[in-house]
Amino acid sequence: MVLLLTAGAPPPLLPCPAEAGWELVAKARLPRRGANGEPSGGFSAASYQSDTDALLLLSDAPQGSVAAWSGVRQLGEVPLRPLFQLDLLGSPRAPLPAEIDGEGMVVLGDRLWVASEGRRNAGRVAQLLAFDRASGQLERAYPLPADWQPAPGRGLGANQGPESLALLRRTAQADVLLMASESPLLQDPPAQVRLLGWTLGPFGAVSRPLARLAIPGGAGWGLTDLLAVDAATPTPGLLALLRRFQAPDQWQVLLAHYPLPDGRADPGVVLEPIHQWDLIAAGLPPDNWEALTPGPAQADGRGSLLLASDDNFNANQDNHLALLVPRRSAPCHRNR
Repeated sequence: MVLLLTAGAPPPLLPCPAEAGWELVAKARLPRRGANGEPSGGFSAASYQSDTDALLLLSDAPQGSVAAWSGVRQLGEVPLRPLFQLDLLGSPRAPLPAEIDGEGMVVLGDRLWVASEGRRNAGRVAQLLAFDRASGQLERAYPLPADWQPAPGRGLGANQGPESLALLRRTAQADVLLMASESPLLQDPPAQVRLLGWTLGPFGAVSRPLARLAIPGGAGWGLTDLLAVDAATPTPGLLALLRRFQAPDQWQVLLAHYPLPDGRADPGVVLEPIHQWDLIAAGLPPDNWEALTPGPAQADGRGSLLLASDDNFNANQDNHLALLVPRRSAPCHRNR
């Protein structure tokens, strides 16, 4: 996922009051096959570009690719139009593993930043990957910190992250990529996921631990995407997309609002949600919702959230898109 910043203050992205919740204003499905007849899906991260009304979707297929679609402002009224597909490739200076599992994405300038999920083996390593946006070629791979590396009783679980990537941009500060694990590291308490900050500088990305996020709802919940909100205001925060699957076919989806961690605080600090919303109750079809990005501004000035689901290339699931708009009272409109 990505937060794309344009001139001027972005429209408000949170309900006000929080209890007002979200309105589902549009939804659609993407085709299960591309123009070449090959299966299309596995969409695990999204980036909406408001200047061109284009949606980029990262697929977690083993080779990895980014598909672009136009027509989001008319979502649900006319079918989205495919623009192109960019395959993610290795390069002579940075070979790509035979299989990756791209789960988070930030588009920043001429670069695609991708969080690749691991399997606790040398063939499927969890990493932060930097690709050239035009060619799709890998420029550099960054290993995760030692605490996240697989070791007996330690590190990320297999297929348990990192699942998310978000951009945090603040005035007079370096850009930071926010990365979270899907589930607790093996050495950590239950229902707590670690948040990592990658500071971007002239020589690449440097990681440091920021905090832990308390995951509501009990066992089985995982964090699938992050979004920084109100970063330029005195009360910046994080939105986290959470999901749980219970056999044989029950999906649950929550959106949780957290305070933004203070970079100077103890990285062991556990942040509790300020508020949370049940998105299935808000109208989302029950499915594997994984991607979260700011959507197009609405005619009344409100912002929106665009969500995408990952069909896992499974005939029993689908590639859904949904546009959510925060409900806001009249006093909230006057105060923003």
